[in-house]
Amino acid sequence: MKKTTDKKIKLEPVLDVLYNGANWNQKEDDYTQHFYEQNLSQFWRPEDISLQPDLNVWHVLPEKVQLAYARNLLVLTFLDTHQGDIGMPVVSRSLDDHFHQRKAVINFMAAMENAVHAKSYSNIFMTYMSTPDIDDLFLWGEKHPNLQNIMKSIVGYYKELDRYNYLKKFMEDSKEFNEVDFNVAQWKAMVASVFLETWLFYSGFYYPLFFYGQGKLMQAGEIINLILRDESIHGLYIGRLAQEIYETFDNARQEALQTWLYEFLLELYHEQNELVESIYDEVELSHDVKVFVRYNANKALMNLGFDPYFEQEEVNPVVLNGLNTETKTMDNFSMKGNGYQKMKSEMLKDSDFEFKQEKIIKFGGKK
Repeated sequence: MKKTTDKKIKLEPVLDVLYNGANWNQKEDDYTQHFYEQNLSQFWRPEDISLQPDLNVWHVLPEKVQLAYARNLLVLTFLDTHQGDIGMPVVSRSLDDHFHQRKAVINFMAAMENAVHAKSYSNIFMTYMSTPDIDDLFLWGEKHPNLQNIMKSIVGYYKELDRYNYLKKFMEDSKEFNEVDFNVAQWKAMVASVFLETWLFYSGFYYPLFFYGQGKLMQAGEIINLILRDESIHGLYIGRLAQEIYETFDNARQEALQTWLYEFLLELYHEQNELVESIYDEVELSHDVKVFVRYNANKALMNLGFDPYFEQEEVNPVVLNGLNTETKTMDNFSMKGNGYQKMKSEMLKDSDFEFKQEKIIKFGGKK
């Protein structure tokens, strides 16, 4: 019988790679894997925090205070929902196909927006309010002109980028697609995302932090602290990507885009001011909240690499202190705390089962 030998298959180089895999052994840049680790280390679930202890405080609050608190959280619900549904996914799809790690980070953040953050607000509503009151609350948001204008403006830039995503994927060689126009749409969508994350979200945290700083509605305040911790890195990461794109434009286009940036800022600022008045006038806090709005607008601009637009003002120290997302020490029987860590495990070794005879003590104290 003739002996056969194995032949090595010669692999020809692939000239046109259509698909490749995410190689996490090689970094795509100097920061994405850091944001990946930070996002995972901060993961939490809405069900981890019981809201029942808040009810003793909630039931004694004046009705107008309850209404302002609930409406404020509803605004955050609308923002989180569409940031998770379209904002983050569209930005992720706009990245070049080889940015698998960047896409993974953004997709993770997208899931947190709706499945964790928006669901947390719903948990608060279900604990504090009756179903008919919750239905009325959502109806208020659906009919509120300023909230709808804010959503229409931001989501509009997401939809525009989504249109360019389609053109790039299926019509890149046609006259309808232009690479520079695509980059502009991508940058504008990222600006909208950072404005939503670092400005509109943060401004909406005013009332929960206002109560939290006074030792009231602490469980809901703890949820806000956990969300704050997430949003802080969301805005930083997308802002970093936006700066990379902005640096590719020539000086003339940068100047034009900077003009658009501040026009967009003032458009949102106008709508936000009227929205704040509709929520906070009844509790006489509109002026204080507007100071916080301007403070957060400046922070969003800084995340995008621009100088602050509004003059520096003194923010309510109670609310400002609540922005500190460092680990807090608290009673484990009452709330979880934003510094909790998931358990770390390691493989068992044979040495773990080696017991020295002198350490084995029989019941009764004798060896």
